[in-house]
Amino acid sequence: MANRHLSRSIVLQSLFSWDFMGRPADQLTEIVDRNIIEFAPGHNDSEFIHYLADLVQKKQAVIDEIIQKAAPEWPLDKIANVDRSILRMGLAELLFGNRDQVPPKVAINEAIELAKTYGGENSGRFVNGVLGAVYKEIGEPGKEQTSKQKVKAPEEPIDPEKLPKERKAGGIVYAKHDGKYYLALVHDVFGYWTIAKGGVEGEETDEQTAVREIKEKLGIEVTVKEKLGAIEYVASHPEKGKLLKIVTYFLAESEFKDLVLHSSGGLDNAAWLDPVDLVDLPIYDDILPLIAKAIEYITNLK
Repeated sequence: MANRHLSRSIVLQSLFSWDFMGRPADQLTEIVDRNIIEFAPGHNDSEFIHYLADLVQKKQAVIDEIIQKAAPEWPLDKIANVDRSILRMGLAELLFGNRDQVPPKVAINEAIELAKTYGGENSGRFVNGVLGAVYKEIGEPGKEQTSKQKVKAPEEPIDPEKLPKERKAGGIVYAKHDGKYYLALVHDVFGYWTIAKGGVEGEETDEQTAVREIKEKLGIEVTVKEKLGAIEYVASHPEKGKLLKIVTYFLAESEFKDLVLHSSGGLDNAAWLDPVDLVDLPIYDDILPLIAKAIEYITNLK
């Protein structure tokens, strides 16, 4: 691990602990020193670690205000501690750091990598969205600048089949109203419409999980009609390491009734949408084929 990446990891761990303790003004330095000894004994970049942690502490008030403006639908106290700490550190470097030493793009990319490593499933996207919005707002300084990087040794190829597996399931819901079919989707804090889903619990089948998750998130009972497909991807977990995540999606039918978003989990809205309007909405590329299959299915019902 490169020195600066390790340094930022230590700053993140320190900010996480400091935030958990209520951010006592006189204890961050002590927390940083303790983490250097515990996680990086002999590390020769302690000056940068203290500099960055101190910068976050000094600028925290204005940084928090910027976060709230960049992500108005997501109150600061509702953001996960680790994501909040990464945003504070990333914005401190982006807005107040030495750009000759750390170009803005490097600050953003480092924050995103930390989010992918230590955060949740959507942390990388969330951090990328907030920092990207701020970067555009300040005029994208150093956009054409390329930083000198050391050539990395090629990584060992990952065999997904040998990784621990984590299963999830969800579904697109359709219903008929006034002679037209509509699809129920959820909207996340990153500004995208997506499919309600969640983790498989106990001995549940994927289909049972999809039915439960739809009921929990949207407040409606559904009947599964067919399997739309599955998406697999490798993700990093801060404790478990690399995981193969398998998300299976179904198409389900329901009565047309008001949707109630019961469990947010990074979601801020749910709605019945006319398939014609989906063309103009922000939707993740990997689920577009699934939505297309759902639209084809309901089109054949008419």
